[in-house]
Amino acid sequence: MNTNRLETFADGVFAIAATLLILNVDAQVAEDVSDLGGQLLRIWPSYAAYAVTFFTIGIVWVNHHTVMSQIDRADRVFLFLNIGFLMFVAFAPFPTRLIAEHIIRGEGARAATLTYGITLVLMAVLFNALWLYASVGARLLRPDHDPSVVKGITRSYRLGLPMYLAATLISIVSPTVGAILFAAIAALYILESSLFGRTKQSG
Repeated sequence: MNTNRLETFADGVFAIAATLLILNVDAQVAEDVSDLGGQLLRIWPSYAAYAVTFFTIGIVWVNHHTVMSQIDRADRVFLFLNIGFLMFVAFAPFPTRLIAEHIIRGEGARAATLTYGITLVLMAVLFNALWLYASVGARLLRPDHDPSVVKGITRSYRLGLPMYLAATLISIVSPTVGAILFAAIAALYILESSLFGRTKQSG
């Protein structure tokens, strides 16, 4: 079967997940607050968590688009791998809210950061699984796929899982450092994706 319906479904999940993030920020503002300006400053972790996760979801969306551009068809295994992957994309706003609410309070910060990290680790596991399932032996790839591009994608995506896992483990010792590392990984992938895209266009 072709991938049109899968791509439409995936785009919808990404859009909903990204939109739900702002509701987490909105929920931090009380309706009867007397000092609105002060509260808007106090909830800065919500802005930071929103930005990091929004960019992370955006990066994953770009990478998913890159994967789908190399796919010729989808079978049931590939569809279910995508469903599992998208389940964690849709789940991402929940641990984002946990981090925003607990990261500077101390109490609950470790549990919040671990929940966030585990979500990203599982997302990376399933993303790599769906790509490897499709690409190994060119099982689902387009007949005219570029082997160098396929190798570049595999090499690029391989780094995500150990980085997220390392940041998650560090969160056990220091939730703050773990949260900073998640932001750094997002920034690294933005830079890497831009450079990889430029190389691919010039190659």
